[in-house]
Formats: sequence, C-alpha cells, structure tokens
Amino acid sequence: MARESLPDPERRKVLRNLWKAGAVILALEAGWTSYDFVRPRRAAGFGEMVDVGAEKDLMETLGDRRVLYSLAGRCYVTKVEGKLYALYQKCPHLGCKVPFCESSGWFECPCHGSRFNRKGEWLAGPAPKGMWRFPLEVRDGRVLVDTGKPIDGPPQGVRTVDQPPLGPHCS
Repeated sequence: MARESLPDPERRKVLRNLWKAGAVILALEAGWTSYDFVRPRRAAGFGEMVDVGAEKDLMETLGDRRVLYSLAGRCYVTKVEGKLYALYQKCPHLGCKVPFCESSGWFECPCHGSRFNRKGEWLAGPAPKGMWRFPLEVRDGRVLVDTGKPIDGPPQGVRTVDQPPLGPHCS
C-alpha cells in the first residue's frame, strides 16, 4: 500500500509558508526582547520610596545601640538624639558594604577600615566623607525612605555626635 503524499509543488508551498511563519515569529520575539531592553520595567524597592516600618515601632526599637537594616532600601535606619536617619549601606570610599559593629557601636568598613558613627559621620579611614544618607518621610505613621535621592555624607571633620567606641572594633 503506497502512502499518498502531496504533489511536489504543494509540498514546497507548505514548507515555504512554514518558513515564513517561523521568520515572522522570530521577528516578533526579537522586537519584544528589544523593547524590554530599551524600556525596562522599574523594579519595586531600591530607587523608589521604601517603607521601613511604623514610626512608633522604630522610635521604641531603635535605642542607643540598635540599628535596623532594610533589605528593600539597602540602607540602615538609626536613631540619634531622637531623630531617625537612613544611611546607604555602601562605603563612600570604594563602595563596600559597611556593616554595623554591635560591640563598638560604629559602622566599620571591612575592606579598608573606614569608620563612621551612627549618624554616618566619618571617624577614621580612607573614606573621603561620611556615609550617604537618604531623605526620610513619615506618612500615615509609616516611615518612608526615598532611596532614589541619595544625599552626600558630611565632609571629614564634621562631628555633631561625640560617640567614642562602646567596646572593641570588629575590623
């Protein structure tokens, strides 16, 4: 029993149409990908207003030695002399992440040894200035940090808080 197949000209027509359809699909995919590349979607979180918590809770929780880290905002929230500050996590020297040292009560850069108090003011090391800050805003009892508008840290030598280390340094 012989299998019936399309005549040669018909088969070529079907294959030609399949190739055309494949080329159209490929062109659409390339266009879609190019559009996403040229017009990326804004990610929620860093670079925008970030909610770091209720003002009442933050004021109660943040004491003389406590610092809150906001993963979404990539910043630390501290309270100094009854006022909240949002400090960018990166060192102004070379951009290393600056952890808070619980034992000394300072921010200490593990890469090159820069040190900052809880207000982000420069205390020691090669950093050219204090830690960058983000503007804070309280709206409906929530503390919002505008991570899209970093503010330069204070220059070296500016110290509004006299805060000696509370204990041994971490780095």
